[in-house]
Parts: sequence; C-alpha cells; structure tokens
Amino acid sequence: MPRVSAAFFAVAAVCLLLGMAWGMQMGGSEDFTMMPAHAHLNLLGWVTLALYGTFYALTANTMSPRLAWINFALSTIGTALMIAFLALFLPARDASYIPGMVAGEVASVLGLLVFGVAVAKELLRPRLRATGAG
Repeated sequence: MPRVSAAFFAVAAVCLLLGMAWGMQMGGSEDFTMMPAHAHLNLLGWVTLALYGTFYALTANTMSPRLAWINFALSTIGTALMIAFLALFLPARDASYIPGMVAGEVASVLGLLVFGVAVAKELLRPRLRATGAG
C-alpha cells in the first residue's frame, strides 16, 4: 500500500473515532446542536478520506504521488478547518467564524478537484492490450 493511502486511512480513522465519541456525547447529553459538524466530520473525515485512500491503494502502480499528496494535504486541512470552525459557529451563530468555514470548504473542494484530476489521469492512461486467449 502506498504511504499516501496509509496517511489517508490514518486520518480517516482518527476522524471516525472522534465522530463516534462526539455522537456518543451528543446522545448522552441529548443536545444535538453540533449534529451538522458531527455529520461533516463523519462524511468528509471518515468516508471521503477513506475513499481517497482506497483509490490510491488501487492505483499504486500508476498514480501520481505528487497529486496524491496534494490531495491529502488539501483534503485533510480542509476537513480540519471546516469542522473546527463549524463547531465554533453552531452554538452562538457567530458570523466571525464563517471565513474559517469557507477556507475549509475551499480547501476541501480543491482537494476534490485534485482527486478528479487523478481519477481522470487513471481513466485516460494508455492500457496494454490483452493478448492470447482469455
């Protein structure tokens, strides 16, 4: 497995652990104010990062390590910023936290665009023709 895949999975696992603990805390307190941040942590942090890691593991021999690490940096930073600032914003609806959320959103979208380029490169790369029976 490429190191970048392991890095994606490591961060995804931390996000899942935090998301589970956060969900347990919300359930125990019956205070669901943070539900949008909790959902974003689970979807962006666990699901999306794990899917990125899976893609790079499956394309280990043909991927661009540079694109993969750029994807990792943007997506990880974007997720961290977005969740942190959303969690600060939700209780008081203080607009001063919106620029931090937007920075996280932009970084996450840029990460997705880099991922899209990596996927397109894989889709369009030349393939060897199969020869023989089968």
